[in-house]
Amino acid sequence: MIPVRLDDVSKTYGGKSPVVSMDLTISAGEFFTLLGPSGCGKSTMLRIIAGFVRPSTGRVLFGDRDVTAAPPNRRDTGMVFQNYALFPHMTVAQNVAYGLKVRKVAKDEAARRIDKALAQVGLDGYGKRRIDQLSGGQQQRVALARAVVISPSVLLLDEPLSNLDAKLREETRAQIRHVQESAGITGVYVTHDQAEAMAMSDRVAVLDAGRVHQVATPREVYHRPATTFVARFIGGSNVIPVRVLGVEADAVTVELPGGARLPVPPRPDADLRAGDEAALSVRPESLRFASEGEEGLLQGVVRDREFNGATVSYRVRVSEELTLQVAGPDHEAAPEAGESVTLDCLRERAWLVTQ
Repeated sequence: MIPVRLDDVSKTYGGKSPVVSMDLTISAGEFFTLLGPSGCGKSTMLRIIAGFVRPSTGRVLFGDRDVTAAPPNRRDTGMVFQNYALFPHMTVAQNVAYGLKVRKVAKDEAARRIDKALAQVGLDGYGKRRIDQLSGGQQQRVALARAVVISPSVLLLDEPLSNLDAKLREETRAQIRHVQESAGITGVYVTHDQAEAMAMSDRVAVLDAGRVHQVATPREVYHRPATTFVARFIGGSNVIPVRVLGVEADAVTVELPGGARLPVPPRPDADLRAGDEAALSVRPESLRFASEGEEGLLQGVVRDREFNGATVSYRVRVSEELTLQVAGPDHEAAPEAGESVTLDCLRERAWLVTQ
């Protein structure tokens, strides 16, 4: 296992501003995800790591080895593409064997490694099948087996689940993580799907318009987003404008729309003072409807509700400018559209965010 270091790496195409810029270290054996909307630069960065794109500035290091100028076939990486990139005229085994053949691995050793790779991805006995005899999920697993059979130092995956249906996505993401962990390979994964990133990753880098907004564990990104973009992109958090009333070592007191006061956890990296305008991230599931007689924090009217099975999602209009998402369990006393409600929230789950 080796770490991957992106040392002030950026890529610019003609213009003055880079399409992506990043400075970070991916730990040895870590499963690291580049997450963001289409066009944010995540696939460009993956291709820089792979060697398909040369960075405009900075260095790419695998361990202590500078691979910035090294071609893809000299980087010891395995790559799984979005469109699988399988050879339709070859069998499953022949597809998996391709990288071994290029590396001139002995026939007996190649056969052993092919069998092992197919077993790792749950395709024992599929070696003689044609590619067109496989389902989309099976084809993706062939692509994964082809990537890991060469025992690469780094496994790169570019939106590999985007062509699969919801059930297959869940099954295959678990398979990918299992293979990466059991093979002891550093993994770099690209996706725009927040659920994939949350479920699979040790850490996540959240990007937008070439900028890295936050690098953290999935739990920290979800509960303590760094910026309003991260808050809204991951899980659709409510971003509520507030005014800072006081800053103490253990809490920041803010004033919500309507005048209610709320102490929230302090954010060590934020330089806040009384009188500052700020924003508060509150997840839909961290808001609740106050019971009759409770004071609550915000007054509003239910605009609509959506039944999701175990939960119900509500949109509550607090003001002309502010509508909040609320998520809670389904029960008989749940408010209806048009009903006036009072909202409260879990104080420890409210988090100050920057722009």
